[in-house]
Amino acid sequence: MLRLSTRFAALAATFLLLSVAGVARADDVAPDALVKNVTNEVIDIIQKEIKDGDRKKVIALIEAKVLPHFNFQSMTASAVGRNWDKATPDQKTKLIEEFKTLLVRTYASALASYSSQKFDFRPLRAKPTDTDVTVNVRVLQPGQQPVTIDYDMEKRPTGWKVWDVRVGGISLVANYRTEFDNQVREKGIDGLLKALQAKNSSLDPGASAVAGAAKK
Repeated sequence: MLRLSTRFAALAATFLLLSVAGVARADDVAPDALVKNVTNEVIDIIQKEIKDGDRKKVIALIEAKVLPHFNFQSMTASAVGRNWDKATPDQKTKLIEEFKTLLVRTYASALASYSSQKFDFRPLRAKPTDTDVTVNVRVLQPGQQPVTIDYDMEKRPTGWKVWDVRVGGISLVANYRTEFDNQVREKGIDGLLKALQAKNSSLDPGASAVAGAAKK
């Protein structure tokens, strides 16, 4: 079964929060400015419109505003690692979709419980001509050490895209790579797809609601 530590899930949820981009003409905005500018907007949406922590609303927010700003093909290929070339074009398409769904549903719960963390946006260390940069942010939590979040972003024709994130030094993509490799070694690419589908079904709030109603 696919697993992700609660601590990592909660922290990485912040990555999704900060990566939401609702800014017009995002292709004209520097990557660090993009991350910083949209943070207050998203926090405002969560605090004012999703006060009840409704996961469906959070998922809708993520799907509407987050997904266009990720390079899920690069993220999935990197997470699958050496086995990516073994997959057929159809399997690759399905892997990308399932991995995307996994990330959205895994972090929706943590995002729904977002409270009052503050963020320290570090100066971007990059040249104006760079097309691959890392945006550094520190999450400030009362009574605890700051948590570092490093966004690896690349300049695409449609703007800056996130292709990996490191929370406290742990790579989101690398976090899955060993587990995905084990799945492929034991049951092949189709086995990995089935494991992802099963995990996504267990994280589906709609399916949980239906199951709960059926038991009554």
